[in-house]
Amino acid sequence: MKIPGLVAAVCGVLAGTGCGYHVAGRADLLPKNIKTIAVPAFGNLTTRYQLARLLPEDIAREFLSRTRYRVVADPAQADAVLSGAVINFVALPTTFDPATFRATGVQAVVTLRLQLTNRATGALILNRPAAEFRQSYEISLDPEKYFDESSTAMIRLSRDVARSVVSAVLENF
Repeated sequence: MKIPGLVAAVCGVLAGTGCGYHVAGRADLLPKNIKTIAVPAFGNLTTRYQLARLLPEDIAREFLSRTRYRVVADPAQADAVLSGAVINFVALPTTFDPATFRATGVQAVVTLRLQLTNRATGALILNRPAAEFRQSYEISLDPEKYFDESSTAMIRLSRDVARSVVSAVLENF
C-alpha cells in the first residue's frame, strides 16, 4: 500500500492552498502609495491634558512595532496624516463604599475624533468622528494609602487606543 505517500501528497496540496486564516492586525488594506504616516499632536477640547499628550506617541510606537510604515513628525513629509482630538472626557463612579457612600471605582469614558487622510488624494482612509474608549480604575478610601490611579489609567487607556487605532487602520474597519 502507498498510503504514506498519499497522505504526504494530500498534506502538500492542503498546505499549498491555505485556509484564508490570518492574524488580526497583520492585513495591509492601506493604499499602496502610503509608505510614511505622520501622527501630529492631538487637539484637546477637555480639561484633561494627559491623554492628548500621550496618544500621538503611543500610536506612533504602535505603528512602528506592528507595521512596515515609517512614522514621521512633519505632516508635509508624510504620505498619510493621522489627526485626532480628545473631544470629551467623563469620569463616572461605578462602585461605592456602603459605609461612606464614596466612590471606590471609576470608569473614564473618552471620546476621540480620528481621521487618517491620504495626502496625495485628500481621501479619508479612516474617519471616526466619535470613537469612544473606556478604562476603569479604583479609588482608595484610606487617605494614608491613597494613590491616584487616574494617571496610570490614562496611560493604559492611551495604549489601548493606540492598539485599537492601528488595528482599525490595518483592517480597514
